[in-house]
Parts: sequence; C-alpha cells; structure tokens
Amino acid sequence: MARTIPDFNAMARARTGKGAARQARRQGLVPGVVYGGGKDPQPINVPFNRLMKYLRAGHFLSTLFRLKIDGVGEELVIAREVQRDVVKDLPIHVDFMRLKESDRIELEIPVEFVGEEEAPGLKRGGTLVVVRPEVELEVTAGNIPDKIVVDLSGYDIGDVITISKVTLPEGTEPTIKDRDFVIANISAPSGFAEAAASEGEEGEAGEESEG
Repeated sequence: MARTIPDFNAMARARTGKGAARQARRQGLVPGVVYGGGKDPQPINVPFNRLMKYLRAGHFLSTLFRLKIDGVGEELVIAREVQRDVVKDLPIHVDFMRLKESDRIELEIPVEFVGEEEAPGLKRGGTLVVVRPEVELEVTAGNIPDKIVVDLSGYDIGDVITISKVTLPEGTEPTIKDRDFVIANISAPSGFAEAAASEGEEGEAGEESEG
C-alpha cells in the first residue's frame, strides 16, 4: 500500500541570512529552503510545532510531502536534511528537495514481521533476531510503500530470512544488488544449543563404548 502524501504548509521567506533566521525562530518558525527540480532555490519558513510533530512521528527523511507555500504554490518534496541546535537538539533549519511523482529515489522503508504464530521456530521457543528493521529500497516518489511485510510462517530455528525471500512492493528494488543480504533470523532458545551439544557428546561416548 502506497503512503498517503501529507500536506505541509510553509511561508515564502523574503529575507535570508542569520538575522532573518533568528527572527523567524523567535516567531516560532524554522527557516528552510526548497531546491532542485530545475528551479531556483525557494527560501521558506515552516511552523516549528508542525515540523516537530513530523519529526516525532519518525521516518521524516523518507516521507514525501505536498509542500504548500503561501503565495507560491505546491511542491512535491522530500526532506533531505534537518540541522539541529548542538545544545538543545531542536531543529534550526530544514532542506527540502523537489520531486516529480515519476522520480526514482532511495529511501529506508520499515520492515513489519507477520505470521509469528505460524512459525515453528518461534513456537519451539526460538527468538526472532531482526538484523535490518529498515531496508533501503529504490522506489518511485509517487508510490512509496508504507512498509515491507515479512511473513514468518514456516520458518524454523536456524532459518535465515534474506531479501530474496521477501516479496517486495511493486515498483521497488533493493539498492544493494550484489548480495542477498540478511533481514532477520530465528535463533535457538537459551539452553537449546547446549542441550544439542550435550546430546552429541553422549552419542559419541556411546559409540566409543560400543567399540
């Protein structure tokens, strides 16, 4: 399922420079710029509270926005950088890049695991070890998936889930193409490996005594 493109309201910024930026912050705004797309950079101010809401929601740098700039128009954008105050860790500047819906971009897409109740390895006490909670994919800007779904049904202890075993959303592909990288595995429960090793030693001892 493609993500819904949220609106992000902004105001065109007539003045630039440190003085204008400080004034904007005193007014509860965060200065920024929109660039790319064959157009001149557009200085903007965005509401601090609105920006913080999206930052707290997570995945800010992989979210496509419909940026509505008062008196200028709408731009399809993605955030490329958020500069923060080194002491307060609050945003002090944000950069957006213009996109077309047909553009291909590389984004980190979150992974969701389903089917735990149908996984033999988990039923036997195994543990799901997540190696990559997000996977970098090349996606179309107008069709960014919400997530990658990994079905754990049928996976047993010791099984490894690699990217080739996952059905990716249509129109996406991993940015790493030269190897079948690991997303997760199901590890043995505590004491399982020790018990198996002990059983192996007992078996060897029995064979020696018979000999």
